[in-house]
Amino acid sequence: RYLDVPFDLSQVIFISTANTIDPVPAPLRDRMEIIHIPGYTEEEKVEIATRYLVKRQLKENGLKQRHCRWNKSAVRKVIGDYTREAGVRNLEREIGSVCRSIAARVAREDKTAITVTPEFVEEVLGAPRYARETKMRKSRPGVVNGLAYTPVGGEVLNIEAIRYAGKGQIKLTGQIGSVMKESMEAAWSLVRQHAEALKIPAEDFEKYDIHVHVPAGAIPKDGPSAGCAMYTALASLFADRLVDKDVAMTGEINLRGDVLPIGGLKEKALGAVQAGIRTMLIPEQNSRDVPEIPDSARKKLK
Repeated sequence: RYLDVPFDLSQVIFISTANTIDPVPAPLRDRMEIIHIPGYTEEEKVEIATRYLVKRQLKENGLKQRHCRWNKSAVRKVIGDYTREAGVRNLEREIGSVCRSIAARVAREDKTAITVTPEFVEEVLGAPRYARETKMRKSRPGVVNGLAYTPVGGEVLNIEAIRYAGKGQIKLTGQIGSVMKESMEAAWSLVRQHAEALKIPAEDFEKYDIHVHVPAGAIPKDGPSAGCAMYTALASLFADRLVDKDVAMTGEINLRGDVLPIGGLKEKALGAVQAGIRTMLIPEQNSRDVPEIPDSARKKLK
């Protein structure tokens, strides 16, 4: 609003919110005090839904507790297959849709009580809208489970590399940002430098072209933390050695061969557990962040 009167802003604090800080111009970011608030984990969303959201939606849709009982597995179904968010706004909206369907059935006297199961959720909300990336189905050279941090939580990032007769050129696909491209180039240089230790014939690098792909091409992906997985994928491909399908890794690399610390370890660990990963490789400097990972996830991860 434009105020055509003198107005003192010296004692005013402006508070703004954003899902991601990247698009905020650097000069403005430099003048801001930034507070990072992590999104809810799946376990936290389940508890929020069962303790508060379901009860609120039952009341708003004229239902009593006896009309509708929610299984926790049904809540997980809504969270995993019908929402992609750091908060719970859309989760409550989808819970409300299910409750309205039940209210209509009760009003028609088709049903007097319904237990909400994952099958019932799918019947009401339709086919799942989102599919989670899962770990590799089988171990093979050139394919590695990476880990990514997104505004809606952590996810497994399958990194695939193939080679074919050519002249040593590299192609990278999967809607990759410039930082991830640079990580791949650093990884490629390191693999060539370590060829002897990896028992890779040096002439192989000139005989083959390489294609590195990160699936889910409709989703933009960027960040340095895939460097370790990129290196492993390329080394595995040229050394013809398997990468364990139950292992995921995260870490930035430099040209000295060091693995540098990354952010979002808690979210990445939770994403790994959801994808069925049992062993997670992290930078040594991130060991201080391990206590942030919920106990329920730490018990399932090595």
